[in-house]
Parts: sequence; C-alpha cells; structure tokens
Amino acid sequence: MADTEQKTLAQSEKTERRHIIALEEHFATASFMEGPGRQMIERAKANNTEEQTTVIVEVLCDIGAGRISAMDAAGVDMQALMLSAPGTEQLEPGDALILARDVNDRAAEAVRSNPERFIGLACLPTADPEKAAQELERTVSKFGFKGAVINGHIRGRYLDDTFFWPILERAESLGVPIYIHPTPPPRVVIETYYTGNFSSEVTDMLQRAAWGWHIETATHVIRLILSGAFDKYPDLQIMIGHTGEALPYMLQRVESYLPKKITKLDRPVGAYLRENLYYSFSGFNYIHCFLDLLLQIGIDRIVFSTDYPHKTMEAAVAFLEQLPISPADKERIAHQNAERLLQI
Repeated sequence: MADTEQKTLAQSEKTERRHIIALEEHFATASFMEGPGRQMIERAKANNTEEQTTVIVEVLCDIGAGRISAMDAAGVDMQALMLSAPGTEQLEPGDALILARDVNDRAAEAVRSNPERFIGLACLPTADPEKAAQELERTVSKFGFKGAVINGHIRGRYLDDTFFWPILERAESLGVPIYIHPTPPPRVVIETYYTGNFSSEVTDMLQRAAWGWHIETATHVIRLILSGAFDKYPDLQIMIGHTGEALPYMLQRVESYLPKKITKLDRPVGAYLRENLYYSFSGFNYIHCFLDLLLQIGIDRIVFSTDYPHKTMEAAVAFLEQLPISPADKERIAHQNAERLLQI
C-alpha cells in the first residue's frame, strides 16, 4: 500500500465517529448514599472540599441529561449502569432486597427514558440467593436489563460457596453475565495484610485501589473456577475489570501449579479464564497491561469501559484510540464484543 493511502486510512480512522459501549459505569441513588454510600461520602470529604464532595455525589446520582451530555462530549454512545461499590453485599438480606429493588427501579427509569444510551446491570440482594435470582429475572424480563453486578465478597463469603449458586444458575438460564466488581477485603484480611508500619491513609489506599481490590477480585475468580461452578454452569459468563485484576499476568503460573489432575475440573484453569470471562479496562489505561491481556486472553474477550465517574471517559476513549492494534480490533473492543455478550 502506498504511503498516501496509509495516511488517508489513518486520518479516516481518527476522524470517523466510532460506536462505543462502556460496560463499567457507576451510578448511585439517594437511598444508596444514605446507606452503604455514606462511606464514600466520608472518604470524599476527607480528600476534597465540601463543594467538590457535593459535585461527586451529584455526578454519581445523575443518570439523565447531565450524564448524557458528558457522554456526548467524550464520544461514548452507551453506558452500562451499575450501582457503585460497596453495593448491597455487606447488608442484611432484608435491607439488601429493599435497596436493590429501589436502585433497579431507578435505573430502569433511566433505561426506559434513554434506551439508546443506557443499559441496565441489576443490583442484587446477594445475601439472599433465592431473592437475588428472582430480582435478576425481574429486571431482565420486565426492564430488559443485560446482566448484574456483584460487589465482591458477601460479608466474607464468596461465590464459590454453593449457597450462592441459585444466582449463577439463573444468570446462565437467562443468558446474562455477572460483573464481579472489587470491594475491600474482609476486615480480618485488612488487619492482617494491609495494616502495617505505615499510616492509616496508606492502609486505606493499599487495601483498595492500589492493590487489595484487584488481588481480592482475582482470588474470587480463581475460587469460583476451582469450585467447579463453570463445569456445572458451562455457559455462565463473568465480567471483571482493570484488564483482568492481574489474572492474565499470573495465568500460566496458576495453570502450571493447578493442573487438571489436582483440580479434577473438566478443563484447564486457563480455559475458563479464556471462555467464561470477559475483561474491561475500567481505568487501567496502561498499554503494557493491555498487551499482556491481549496475549493471554485474546481480542474477542476484551470490552471497553471508562470507570466513570471515578475516571474520565475522555481518557478511556483516548486510550482505546492509541492502542497498537488494528482498526478492526478496536471495533471489537469498542462495541462488537459487548454487543455479542449482552445480545444487543
């Protein structure tokens, strides 16, 4: 191909409007902010002025015109709305159900008002698996939601526990994925691993975004695989963020020390990571992390996200455009993989 033709193609790719679906985009409701979200407000107050904290809360709770305007400015066509961490997972079952239904009804209003711009991912009362399965079915059948989000462990228990498998069974039967989003580790883990010869401010960040969130989620996924959940529910699909929560980097090591003769699973560990999981960026706009994910997992399992409003949509879109991959592969990440996964 001549140099002039290559330049023309490059310019065309830059100027043409790419269709983008973002799959880890957070929101909140007034009831959530008065309950589990109070921790978020306190943390925001500690790091920002009162005015900045107010803006943070307003942006999270805006799933209408203001958010759509921000999406337009960044070039994002659709957002999959998920309740911000810590979700309902640390609540008593009855309280979790009340909050989940309120959150889902609010998200359904946003999806109904702007069906071309918003997708719903259900908030579940995970502590009560039967009620959670029913709520997932309600949101999918009544509102057209495309999946669910579970914010990490459930008061110290994980999805490998068969107690929670009615949720997995219902997700598989409905053909919708579950997004496992990070949450702080159980208190005993924080005290053992993340409290040390450093300040409480360091502990707070170390057990969250700097390290603990990601290792916690990776461990959750490995536990789920080793439990045999995907052998029982082979069509179940799980989404995780942050370019795989360190799992792609560790994949070969994990697989070499956990072969089938030890795990007694139907497939090698890596097969589940490549066939039952999807991976989003969600704020990990680092090319070396992306390349490792690409090499270990493959392009067809990578989906776009921005981690809004904790990270900017503009940064995520710019990251997508600068990736050293073909235009066709950028289209897969931008929307085609999500459309296949969510049956859009």
